[in-house]
Amino acid sequence: MRRRRFSARARAAWTVALVLAGGAGSLRAQARAKEPEGALFLLVPVGARAVGLGQAMAAGEGGTESVWWNPAGLARQPKREAAIHHSQTIIGTGDALAVAVPSALLGTLALSASILDYGDQAVTNREELRIGTLFLRSFVFGATYATSVGERINAGLTYKLLQFRVDCSGTCPPTAVLTATASAVDAGVQYTLRPELPLDVGAAVRNLGPRLQVNDRDQSDPLPRRLYLGARYEVTAVSRELRGTALQVVAEVVDDFRAQRPTPRVGAEFAFQKRARVRGGYVFDQSGTGAGPAVGLGLSTGGLVIDLARVFEGFSTDAGQPPTYLSLRYLF
Repeated sequence: MRRRRFSARARAAWTVALVLAGGAGSLRAQARAKEPEGALFLLVPVGARAVGLGQAMAAGEGGTESVWWNPAGLARQPKREAAIHHSQTIIGTGDALAVAVPSALLGTLALSASILDYGDQAVTNREELRIGTLFLRSFVFGATYATSVGERINAGLTYKLLQFRVDCSGTCPPTAVLTATASAVDAGVQYTLRPELPLDVGAAVRNLGPRLQVNDRDQSDPLPRRLYLGARYEVTAVSRELRGTALQVVAEVVDDFRAQRPTPRVGAEFAFQKRARVRGGYVFDQSGTGAGPAVGLGLSTGGLVIDLARVFEGFSTDAGQPPTYLSLRYLF
């Protein structure tokens, strides 16, 4: 009987898969001092506008992108929106779909689905012949509700069902196939100081929920819970001096609930005639795929909005795959 085994590339992909799933099983013994987190794919950035702004979205109104940052940003959604958000990094290919429907009486309801495809990896036998293929993917399905309270307060809540999967086509070792499932909740609020001051502040908590379980409780890890505190300031002097323009700057800090290592994020957006936007941002954390400096561009025509973003540092860029993001939104 031929012995089934992974190729060198497949073994590397399997290691990445375990890390993204949370380091369950064998990786746990390597991290006794600090319990590993599960479902790290929940921290992969979604949305070109957010990436171009340095991911500082806690206080912003980002349309359907708010689903993945602060659901309160959907509370005053002006129109219905359908969107697709695409990304390409060293981790894999990401695609997210979202639809938001606002109501003057009931607030805004949004439905979303995202998939992160890590690619397929070959499984070979002793003679290095391909006998199977592994498919590594993660899925997140969400339902969001956001509403305004008076003239100054926005609030939002997202429920997410998430799953990490390794599937096989052909002949693979039984231990290669796995499914890890969990659910989580995001919640956020925003407060505006307008008209007294052109400043908005926001706070969000993400990924609150039970542990991500691979096979049993001994092979489970806590979700990557994060707290976001941010502000958005409109530089009104620019719009007064340059008619038809607008400039806003954003900033926030992100940390887990232990508040041991807050990560700053900053960004700015310059808009002309509400049709063209140039963005720049910086994430002060070199451990993520969207870390480092980023630039973005946004174009609007009729109800169609196109956003692009590119990140220039971080391990994905160092590995030869600069993270690239594209968002297509249609408002109607």
